[in-house]
Amino acid sequence: MSDNRFHPLRLLRAFLRPIDPVLALIMAVLFGYAFVLMSSASPERLDSQTMHFVIAVVVMWCAAAIPGQRLLSLALPLYLLGVVLLIGVALFGEVSKGAQRWLDIGITRIQPSELMKIAMPMMLAWFFQQREGRIGWREFIFAGLLLAVPVALIVRQPDLGTSLLVAAAGFYVIFFAGLSWKLIAPVVIVGSLGIGSIVAFGDSLCQPGVEWVGIREYQKHRVCTLLDPTQDPLGKGFHIIQSTIAIGSGGVLGKGWMAGTQTHLAFLPERHTDFIFAVLAEEFGLGGAAVLLVVYLLLILRGFQIAAMAPTLGTRLLAGAVTMIFFTYAFVNMGMVSGILPVVGVPLPFISYGGTALVTLCLGVGILMSIRRSRLANKS
Repeated sequence: MSDNRFHPLRLLRAFLRPIDPVLALIMAVLFGYAFVLMSSASPERLDSQTMHFVIAVVVMWCAAAIPGQRLLSLALPLYLLGVVLLIGVALFGEVSKGAQRWLDIGITRIQPSELMKIAMPMMLAWFFQQREGRIGWREFIFAGLLLAVPVALIVRQPDLGTSLLVAAAGFYVIFFAGLSWKLIAPVVIVGSLGIGSIVAFGDSLCQPGVEWVGIREYQKHRVCTLLDPTQDPLGKGFHIIQSTIAIGSGGVLGKGWMAGTQTHLAFLPERHTDFIFAVLAEEFGLGGAAVLLVVYLLLILRGFQIAAMAPTLGTRLLAGAVTMIFFTYAFVNMGMVSGILPVVGVPLPFISYGGTALVTLCLGVGILMSIRRSRLANKS
């Protein structure tokens, strides 16, 4: 006779089955960091950010519960949907702060470029899996075209930060699929020479009236401000100057929680979003920042471990690319807050205020959990 009684433990096991305990522990630490920093930087936003956390965790669990191969089967429709929505933004999108990034779909406004951060690597991973064993230069060219379409549409909005993240996510898949270093090296060399030229001749290149080919005026100002923020200390250089002051003044152990002067005297701009790392460095010092770096490193190592053990080519490529997305977010945010990269509006992953980026990143964590679960299912 079967036992149909309700078993809470059985229900709990079913709920926890998709969850990777290592990733779950790492996420708990990152959410703890976020809660502590948000309580200091912007306590009035803590309730709404808590709701964002709840939504993001639900999305993460849903993604983790879907088998990895089934996730890849959604790649093509998600990619096509994202491209169509980006075209809709170009034709009918709402303009806000000089950028056309939002699309009103009646019940709410959406930012389709965020969808492409995950849809792009999924699409390319699915594509290379379909061509497994036959990957040659034609496949790499076609993959490059698939990547170029959404990136061009996002650049047009303009949204340099998101376009770089989408381009990086797609490039990681192409690289892991076997792109030759002979093709990458020339691009790296040309880019290094370009950066070196800007640094060496920045004084003349940043003069008013000097146009940079293929670069918008506001993007030129961002680079020139990075080279010398003191040229406009109360304008475009204000963010970098104040964030570096906050980071430097924190010392080794910091000034203490909720005791940061740059933060609480309102000198630090965007302290709850893009510049929340400066809040961390000011209040918890080098020690607190180092612990966060270790947590990010553990997240990346776990992601690569899952990628290395993934059962198929597509899931390996997707897991590797998603892991590198986490690295890119953290590296770019910390770089721009520290004054070594231009300010491009990239949040600190899992910690900065905001729902869209948090949900996107937690979706990535859910994808890693799904791929890890698929490997365990194949072994059994």
